[in-house]
Amino acid sequence: MKRKIIFIAALIAHMLPVVAWAMVKPLRVVAPELVGLSCTEDNICTDDLSRLNEARALLISSYKFVGDQLGDVQSRPRAVFCSTAECASKFGLVRSVAVNVASVGVIFSERAWKPYYVRHELIHQLQNERLGVVNAWLFKPSWFVEGMAYSRSEDPHRPLPEPFESYRRQYEVWEGQHQAADLWAAAKDVR
Repeated sequence: MKRKIIFIAALIAHMLPVVAWAMVKPLRVVAPELVGLSCTEDNICTDDLSRLNEARALLISSYKFVGDQLGDVQSRPRAVFCSTAECASKFGLVRSVAVNVASVGVIFSERAWKPYYVRHELIHQLQNERLGVVNAWLFKPSWFVEGMAYSRSEDPHRPLPEPFESYRRQYEVWEGQHQAADLWAAAKDVR
């Protein structure tokens, strides 16, 4: 009986990552090669290698922009750039344009090959680094997390669909009450 329990526990432990990868599509950012993408040494993955230089240029300029605005991103996540809706759907991006997956990676749909979308997701990466993934995701209010990303990425959509426009406005009011040098220290107190 004890051997059977150990065998079942070991089987579950081995199968859990496979099941998670299959069912939680954004987790596929960990191994995008398994869904047909090509990845480079600098951690950029795409379904269309002819657009690799475009993706790389977007990332480089976005890292510089975010660094100049809010501070350097220390941990560079894997960046998945999909050039087709079919590719994006493999990562669960049906309604979303892009997503940051808990500091592990960022996924961009075919509609997200624009600087403000890339900057938006890198701002989420920086929030995860500065505030902690769990804290930023679960304990910071949406107006702060999304408001900062929309505001500081210089998203040109005005107005954004609600509630995002309200989040951006609320964040901008909050930011106006704090010194730029103290931004991240003040962010730790946001509830």
